[in-house]
Amino acid sequence: MRNSRFKAMGLTDAAAQRVQEVIAAADRPIVGLRVGVRNGGCAGMSYTMEFADSVAANDEVVEDKGVKLLVDPKALLFLLGTQMDFRADKLSAGFVFLNPNETSACGCGESVAITPASPEAIAASE
Repeated sequence: MRNSRFKAMGLTDAAAQRVQEVIAAADRPIVGLRVGVRNGGCAGMSYTMEFADSVAANDEVVEDKGVKLLVDPKALLFLLGTQMDFRADKLSAGFVFLNPNETSACGCGESVAITPASPEAIAASE
């Protein structure tokens, strides 16, 4: 388990509150929310989230606003500087990733194109 000097990601108040609610309603003990990216979708990549039962040895552990995020080490450079939000309106509700590394997104909102963070961005966040 790694804890960096900087936060790879952050959460808005709305996202933190919603994550706390869904973890509290889970049917098993949850240590945090695992966040990552995977190849797929029309723009190339999609964000992933799942409950984590344990912390993996290489997880980047981010604690923000009472929530523990476990960032997949393969996704770290794609998620560096990302702010996770939760938005709800009359027709939908869901988590939104505000990622400075996104270069484009598909029209349906299910996938994005992401460029890994540059060495300059990494140095600036330390």
